[in-house]
Amino acid sequence: MQVRNYINGKWVEARSEEWYVDLNPATEEPVAEVVKSDERDVAAAVEAAEAAFEKWRKVPAPKRAEILYRAGQLLVERKEQLARLLTQEMGKILPEARGDVQEAIDMAFYIGGEGRRLLGYTAPVELPNKFGMAIRDPIGVVACITPWNFPIAIPSWKIFPALVAGNTVIFKPATDTPATAAEFVRIFEEAGLPPGVLNLVIGPGPTVGNALVEHPTVKAISFTGSTEVGRDLYARAARHLKRVSLEMGGKNAIIVMEDANLELALEATLWAAFGTTGQRCTACSRLILHKPIKGKFTEMLVERAKQLRLGNGLEPTTDVGPLINEAAVRKVHSYVEIGKAEGARLLCGGNPVKVNGKGFFYEPTIFDQVRPDMRIAQEEIFGPVLSIIEAESLEEAIRINNSVNYGLSSSLFTQDVNKAFQAIRDITTGIVYINHGTTGAEIQFPFGGTRGTGNGHREAGLTAIEFFTEWKAVYVDYSGRLQRAQIDTTAFGQVPVQ
Repeated sequence: MQVRNYINGKWVEARSEEWYVDLNPATEEPVAEVVKSDERDVAAAVEAAEAAFEKWRKVPAPKRAEILYRAGQLLVERKEQLARLLTQEMGKILPEARGDVQEAIDMAFYIGGEGRRLLGYTAPVELPNKFGMAIRDPIGVVACITPWNFPIAIPSWKIFPALVAGNTVIFKPATDTPATAAEFVRIFEEAGLPPGVLNLVIGPGPTVGNALVEHPTVKAISFTGSTEVGRDLYARAARHLKRVSLEMGGKNAIIVMEDANLELALEATLWAAFGTTGQRCTACSRLILHKPIKGKFTEMLVERAKQLRLGNGLEPTTDVGPLINEAAVRKVHSYVEIGKAEGARLLCGGNPVKVNGKGFFYEPTIFDQVRPDMRIAQEEIFGPVLSIIEAESLEEAIRINNSVNYGLSSSLFTQDVNKAFQAIRDITTGIVYINHGTTGAEIQFPFGGTRGTGNGHREAGLTAIEFFTEWKAVYVDYSGRLQRAQIDTTAFGQVPVQ
């Protein structure tokens, strides 16, 4: 299979004429041969998007939404096909891959509804015979830069809102998941999206991503990825006064109190820590245990973690798939070595492994006796490594939870409603769960975090449209005379023009 760029309604090769091989991380077998783009491809895509913008923004929003609805229906029809390709390309187990596609389906229909809303507002004005309202305008050409861990869900959070608001899009997917990205774009093509409205450019971040940041016609960038890359992108985009939305790292924690339902907390922790092989921005990498139950819960957790089965995500017996590539294995293992050197106690795991002699697998790994200030408790590892931290009280647990440079997701297990509401008030992350793990956000609520996780914008929910629109205040004066707001001070503003 060959994967090409999609520019101005056509599937085209990269100007460089270079290709690279996309590998299945479970088997190390080729999935696709993929174009390797450069600045010239970005320029062509931006030119196409700019030309398409004038027509697309004038298409009535309900009509734009009809295309999104058709795309949603095509996603429904091809859910299994897309999920299997997704698993082959990035490794997550098939049930999770189906969930990835389902999230895009949900987003298509949810954001499609915005085509008949795109809510502005009216408000009273201070002068008679005058009307005021605030309406939304599209920004123009926007870039959506997405990661490999949710290669359909995360692009859907960005592309659907951008399109329904009337923008045109350059989609730059991760180089590890180009085939899934291409099939996602093909859905829009078949749904009837006009040429140039959505363009796909595949290539390395330092080349394609930087070109999008520097191109003067690209007015906004929505980025999901590492904190290091996001900060650099943000600084460079600021020089051009570009609008930027950043969704970056996480160091999420589950707090388990002594009154918690331990069986429920156990299942949630296993899923949050080792689902997607820990490769989620919402994955649980810190487990903060109330001292009275720490010993018992740790024993339960380690026993179950040792039973998790590694393997190809397409196999129904697999619990945990591979990491995305060899570099990820090296990074995770380096943090395991750091944890040992810091004095943490390794309870299980801690080794890279092969399945049938192949793949980029890593054992589910648990550390105990972790101090909150250790690097393994502060830095994002993005793999199946969980650090257990002891707390004497809920207040201490919340302080530990809030003491990292990230603020995406948090979780508390308790059967005390007072403790639950105290945590909701005092936890400083963008997402808070009570009696649930740190993963599993729903598209009708805002998604995003605080501190080093992001820069204040949110995806999904009522906030999905915000980033992709400009506000325009409109005043209509039907008095037939010049009325000067904030200057006319007599009754009802009836000051004659001199």
